[in-house]
Amino acid sequence: MALIEAFKGGVVILAATGLLSLVHEDLPAIAEKLVAHAHLNPAAEVPRVFIEAAGHVQSSSLVLLALGAAAYSLLRLAEAYGLWHERAWAEVLAAVSGALYVPIELVDLFPRPNWLGSTLLAVNLVIVVIMVRALAQRRRTRSSNAL
Repeated sequence: MALIEAFKGGVVILAATGLLSLVHEDLPAIAEKLVAHAHLNPAAEVPRVFIEAAGHVQSSSLVLLALGAAAYSLLRLAEAYGLWHERAWAEVLAAVSGALYVPIELVDLFPRPNWLGSTLLAVNLVIVVIMVRALAQRRRTRSSNAL
């Protein structure tokens, strides 16, 4: 679990770094290059909306997104550290953060069930169960040591 959280934290740090690298770039030009690279028609609705949206992104928005990504990454890396060192606070954090995604995944899954959504839901439920069981075991061990 710790390695998974560390991986997620690392990926988000890379994403934040990528966002910051775009602060002083011509985003509509980059969007146009991406559309051309994907062999999409820039006049079609979705590519056109993508290019127009890139034109409305401000540098301050990119910085805020990068800061948010960095904060999320730090949380994931702290959780990974805590799980690696078997800290109770990290187990609580993992259980709560995993449980927060369950309602979102259920809402997304019901109108259009698919294997990816089902897998994500199952993985998050397994993580929550493992963390809750680890916390319960910790509590039982503490209780038996106190006697």
